[in-house]
Amino acid sequence: MSLLVVGLSHRSAPVSVLERASLSADAKIKLLHDTLAAEPAAEAAVLATCNRIELYADVDKFHAGVAELSTLLAQHSGVALEELTPYLYVHYEDRAVHHLFSVACGLDSMVVGEGQILGQIKDALALGQELHTAGRLINDLFQQALRVGKRAHSETGIDRAGQSLVTFGLEQLAVHVPVGEWAAGKRALVIGAGSMSSLAAATLARVGVAEIVVANRTAERAERLAEILVASGTGVAASAVPMSLVADELTRVDVVVSCTGATGLVLTGDDVAVAVGSGPRTPAPRTPAGPDAVTAGLDSALVARLAAASAGGQRIADAGAVRSKVVVEERDGCPVGLDALAADPARTADGRAALTGVDASSLELHGTWADQGEAAAQRQPRKGARSQVDAQPVRLALLDLAMPRDIDAAVHRIPGVRLVDIESLAEASADAPMAADVDAVRAIVAEEVAAFGAAQRAAHITPTVVALRAMAAEVVAMEVARLDGRVPDLDERQRAEVTQTVRRVVDKLLHAPTVRVKQLASEPGGAGYAEALRELFDLDPQTVASVSRADAADKNDDSGRAS
Repeated sequence: MSLLVVGLSHRSAPVSVLERASLSADAKIKLLHDTLAAEPAAEAAVLATCNRIELYADVDKFHAGVAELSTLLAQHSGVALEELTPYLYVHYEDRAVHHLFSVACGLDSMVVGEGQILGQIKDALALGQELHTAGRLINDLFQQALRVGKRAHSETGIDRAGQSLVTFGLEQLAVHVPVGEWAAGKRALVIGAGSMSSLAAATLARVGVAEIVVANRTAERAERLAEILVASGTGVAASAVPMSLVADELTRVDVVVSCTGATGLVLTGDDVAVAVGSGPRTPAPRTPAGPDAVTAGLDSALVARLAAASAGGQRIADAGAVRSKVVVEERDGCPVGLDALAADPARTADGRAALTGVDASSLELHGTWADQGEAAAQRQPRKGARSQVDAQPVRLALLDLAMPRDIDAAVHRIPGVRLVDIESLAEASADAPMAADVDAVRAIVAEEVAAFGAAQRAAHITPTVVALRAMAAEVVAMEVARLDGRVPDLDERQRAEVTQTVRRVVDKLLHAPTVRVKQLASEPGGAGYAEALRELFDLDPQTVASVSRADAADKNDDSGRAS
């Protein structure tokens, strides 16, 4: 076994990197095909969720495999390799198995113990089977990971520590109020109809919302989810609407949960502001070309206000400047020095003068820097600010579970709006208490990793043992045929007795060494025993290979689809 996993997760990378590196459905398919086309990989699977992107492969060379898989992840995620590399982790052989089993049990989840990851592992295996990129090793590994995850949830109390990301997100929206009490009687909008959105809708129905509206780009899927909710027995009223009516629905609901595969924003700050009555919908002004393009079309009072806002860490980019995903790691100061300019009373007295001579690119960078400052402020522990948030009435609660994000992070500044997204969930979960059952789950994982490794190593030598026994049977048949020529007078009973005696002798001679070699091969470092057996008995490598291929085909037929 030469299992290799290369990936990144919420534990190794900031949400901003995970968001940019997320894989679409088409990208996952292309990634798997390209991985198999690469020289070091014989089979592969990709596990891509909102919290992790991991590529599993059976490779014949470790260093070449790491280089190839890392490069492929960068190519298909759209994040440059040099930028992605610091956040990547690598696990090999038993450590790779341990990692996946831990993931399956929820030990590596943002919310420890959550069970949704099992469905995502199942989907990853199903995709590998559908594309024929999952061979015997990947099939065995992922099937066993599913069994280990189910065992952890059935034999321990890890469910008491863990919960779905949806439930945890709703708890964060409810703050100090029990979710059931908070949700009672509310109207909810679920955007998307995939697995996460379906889970969100089911959870909302279970906790007691009165009505759920489902919006999805494919109307049939939204309607189907609404029908399932109505038939669930929870008493919730459910209906489907086209995506074009989402903005209208925002004005009628209390809670929004969004999780789509969109690459851009589904809900903008403008959409949310209009929905809660914080202002009219106004299109961004068209900016003419020329040296005065930055300030043209903006009155002096507005520019002055924006310049003053930037000094306080607010978003100057909201004036209509183009925003881009420029990552500013540390807030040491505006990269183009606009913070100093905006803080100068002489400059802010005249709004147009505050930005005179500043080109559009610099303004864009300043807006991004200001955004990062706001995001950083959101990431800080807000125990002191929490009381202020609690004191404010919430008109619209938003839960964004998408990666990349569906909802503009700036909506948290709109009065009456509360936003919880993947980033804030990651920070909140860091302080969540670990259940005592986590230790029991870790023991299960260690036990299952040892058993899986032993089984794989034993399976590696099985084709050699089968080829040895086939050779022995062929020798017996040849010797019995030669005996027939020398002693033609033997009757059928005598001939059968002689044949059986020779077979028993051969079986007894082979029994002890073949049993012992399987035991030795199952131990760490036992891979060389198969080669030793082939050398000692001069076994034909083609015969061993043909047994391996037949065994792999039978194994794949038996495994079927992910269960």
